[in-house]
Amino acid sequence: MDYHLFLMKSPTERRLSKLHQIPQRKLTVQKQTLFLVSSLLFTGLTTQLNVAAQANQPLILSQNQASEQLNELLRQGRDLVDNGDYVRAITTYQQAANIDRQNPKIFSGIGYLYANQGNFPEAAQAYQQAISLEPNNPQWQYALGYSLANAGDNAGAAVAYRRAINLDGNNLNNYIGLGTVLMRSKDYDGAIATYQKILELNPGTPEAYELIASALVKQERSQEALRELRKAAQLAPRSSRVQLSLGTVLVSQGNLAAGMEAFQKAAQLEPRNFQVQIQIGKILQAQEDLAGALQAFERASAIEPNSVEAKASIGEILLKQEQYLLAIVTYQRLTELAPENPKVYYNLGLALKERDRFKEAIVAVEKARKLYQSQEDNKGVERAEALLKRLKESRR
Repeated sequence: MDYHLFLMKSPTERRLSKLHQIPQRKLTVQKQTLFLVSSLLFTGLTTQLNVAAQANQPLILSQNQASEQLNELLRQGRDLVDNGDYVRAITTYQQAANIDRQNPKIFSGIGYLYANQGNFPEAAQAYQQAISLEPNNPQWQYALGYSLANAGDNAGAAVAYRRAINLDGNNLNNYIGLGTVLMRSKDYDGAIATYQKILELNPGTPEAYELIASALVKQERSQEALRELRKAAQLAPRSSRVQLSLGTVLVSQGNLAAGMEAFQKAAQLEPRNFQVQIQIGKILQAQEDLAGALQAFERASAIEPNSVEAKASIGEILLKQEQYLLAIVTYQRLTELAPENPKVYYNLGLALKERDRFKEAIVAVEKARKLYQSQEDNKGVERAEALLKRLKESRR
């Protein structure tokens, strides 16, 4: 599995990357790979040293010593990677690179190890060194693009991905990477063209239609996005993700009935999908079906117990239903999950007030006012002060 894709891409992009079956060398430097690379490095060096030795006999001893030292460092590096000690492995391979500065595979291995640690600027540097020695290696161009993208250099990543495409135009991974950074850079037309290239290489890929639709949504071209999503739905009728995207676009167009139908189908396909339950709850809440909305939000909260969005939605409905005790419990939990959210404390104060717990309510609303002030939310401050005034009058 190509670790680069699965660290950076969205769920749709990760799924799409699995479809690429074109034979290629693995970029990852895994246990056996490092051993193979080490062996190749040593074999190549030995050959070079033997040729040099024949030409210059006085250098035989020092060059043989260098060969032995390099071989030992590569062996140590392989063992450290096997044991998961990437920090010491990097140091060891850097020592090997100091002996053989002309071998790009050592630098690509260092790049992999840095990327695996999440140190993407250093990974990019290592891959750039490897590429300077072997510029026509598409895997390293791709790895450089990945590292730069994760380091926040989307423009540089796009250049690297395009070089990878020029060197290997049949590798879908290169297009997925390019599309990702173009989306981040808000070059939506460029991203659409890139994803369309995926369809040329691998026709009938539903994920490519989803990605095109996501770019169209960013451009507020919802009708075109809907058309692309329906193509995806025809190709993948049992994809809850496609139905979720369909429902989202339909709701954005004001078509709540069709949106709900898509969400319900997604829920049937994947009952424990958090976002599906959230979207169903929002539609039911908009339709004033508070009981149904509460059930949907509670299902979402059961899937992700620490979700602020689900808990906050539950709290709002409990307040409207005048279930103040349950609302208090919900908002007290929210103060732990979202301690900097003033609305949580404001609503907690409202619930406490209705249970005649004025002292606690005042403390909560004063906290809300303080947070509103720190966020320069003047309207929030006014609301909090008005509620404080009512609370203090109620205590008399």
